[in-house]
Amino acid sequence: MFLVTGATGNVGSELAAALLEAGAPVRALVRRPDAAVPDGAEPVLGDLNEPDGLTEALRGVRGMFLLPGYPDMPRLLARARDAGVRHVVLMSGGSAALEDMGNAISRYMTLSERAVRDSGLAWTFLRPRAFMSNALRWVPQLREGDTVRVPFPQVPAACIDPRDIAAVAARALTGSGHEGRIHELTGPQALLPADQLTVLAKVLGRDLRFVGLSDEGTRTELEKSTPPEYVDAFFDFYVDGTLDESTVHPTVREVTGRAPRTFEDWAYAHADDFR
Repeated sequence: MFLVTGATGNVGSELAAALLEAGAPVRALVRRPDAAVPDGAEPVLGDLNEPDGLTEALRGVRGMFLLPGYPDMPRLLARARDAGVRHVVLMSGGSAALEDMGNAISRYMTLSERAVRDSGLAWTFLRPRAFMSNALRWVPQLREGDTVRVPFPQVPAACIDPRDIAAVAARALTGSGHEGRIHELTGPQALLPADQLTVLAKVLGRDLRFVGLSDEGTRTELEKSTPPEYVDAFFDFYVDGTLDESTVHPTVREVTGRAPRTFEDWAYAHADDFR
């Protein structure tokens, strides 16, 4: 049995589907009894913030997909180990490599990886760069018109389709040779936000206008919905340049045997989300 946490999210839902397609039994951890999970997955209620309540979720599990940032990771992992879990696939991110305790995002990624390393469980770390699905943040603007205002317009990223992250996670959980490895995950090319919008305009058949926000405008926009320490973290990454998400890594092809999906592939697959 494989436990997928975050089973209703971008990656977790794709991972549950990929495991089921491979014939693997899947238990999907959800917080609400009415949460939608892929057909064939066994839903189980639980909250990673409350490790003591995960007894049923962990029963019979040998491999677990885990998200970063939970406050009591050591106790959560101890519960998993005591329940018989043998392998944890943790999705963190590229900023974990920075080990920058002064950056709120790098800090929780780093501490999550350290907790898994120290847990006594076999582990695999996935470090995806920016998600292609982040473009869904443009949906509200596209419902209002054809102009999209974008923060950090000068920053290229080799964005990755969450389906490709899930494909690598599925191989890591069900295959061999992934224990103790760090998989750096990207898409096939680095694109600027303006390049992504050009692709999206083609897919949607719309004449879209790109407006790049200044640093001041970016901070103003982010502070409307993002805690200040995370705004500062993004500025460290994308203005001060501490995080490079433009380098393309061959890992998806190496692990899955096929090329990672392009942003155009992703846009066609999700075109209805923008309409």
